[in-house]
Amino acid sequence: MTTTLHRELETLRPALLRFAILQLRDSTLADDVVQEALIAVLEKPDRFAGQSTLRTYVTGILKFKIIDALRAAGRTRQFLVTEDQSEDDVIDALFAANGHAIDKPRPWGNPDAALEQKDFFRVMELCLEKLPPNTARVFLMREWLELDTDEICQELAITTSNAWVMLYRARLRLRACLELHWFGNLPASHAR
Repeated sequence: MTTTLHRELETLRPALLRFAILQLRDSTLADDVVQEALIAVLEKPDRFAGQSTLRTYVTGILKFKIIDALRAAGRTRQFLVTEDQSEDDVIDALFAANGHAIDKPRPWGNPDAALEQKDFFRVMELCLEKLPPNTARVFLMREWLELDTDEICQELAITTSNAWVMLYRARLRLRACLELHWFGNLPASHAR
């Protein structure tokens, strides 16, 4: 199985790399992220239960690796050091004479809103669990994995019209569930 898995992953690698480059716009970083995703699969091959294609499974792992890379890039800042500067000069240029940073830090946003958002996604997850399994799967493949309808239909062996009906039903049920369990419980200032 391991040799077969290696071969399958190697055939998926070019498509995964194109996807990562498209998202990250940095071929070196994209290569690193794809490598991390492939290693994650190879380190724990029994986690792939075969409920989806290997491509879908690896793409899901890759999405998280890309998100991690984007977040890390947002937290780090590259400094270019010219030949006539030392690294200390570049770092010193970031601070005023009194020791305070020249550039103010970005605002942290609203912690209460962030907590509310986490609570919302918990409620959303509970609502998704109430959907029939195939309906939830189609919805997540479309909205979370961002697969197109043809890929979903091929993966699940369903017709296009069946997929659209399942998506429609999923959206209706999720809306009703969220209206009951989320929007109905919010203070009037948050409700629509």
